[in-house]
Amino acid sequence: MEEKKFYLTREGLERTKKELRGLKELKLAKTRGESPKILQSEDLNPEYIVFQEDISFLEARIVEIENILKNYELIKAPAKSNRDIIDLGATVVVEVDRQADEFTLVGSLEADPNLGRISNESPVGKALMGHRVGDEISVTSPIKTIYKIRGIKYKCA
Repeated sequence: MEEKKFYLTREGLERTKKELRGLKELKLAKTRGESPKILQSEDLNPEYIVFQEDISFLEARIVEIENILKNYELIKAPAKSNRDIIDLGATVVVEVDRQADEFTLVGSLEADPNLGRISNESPVGKALMGHRVGDEISVTSPIKTIYKIRGIKYKCA
């Protein structure tokens, strides 16, 4: 089975690495001390249950991040000859209902529509990929919207 590829910007990669370091430090700090006893009189100790849940959550997130770091691809600007085509990392200016809108295409882990960052896996992101200035695309999700591509730029990296 093929592993999923995670697309990250340089900033996203650094944030992910930092989160992993922080989680490992937190797990070490939690397990370094004395853990609660499993039994409190004849009943299960609630503190022990919470402790185990916390450790399980930390371990699951650590495994998830390690998988991301094993299967990531850094988003880079394409060759100059291909910068007129929308790809990951492109900041796209579109016209929708006679209004200009701008967003950057990123991987799903870094998508945040409130910050103008949409995923390449979103309906609009998928539809924009591979298009050029002047193209019109139609996205139905749940209503039909026409996007007229007005500009494409890449951060030179």
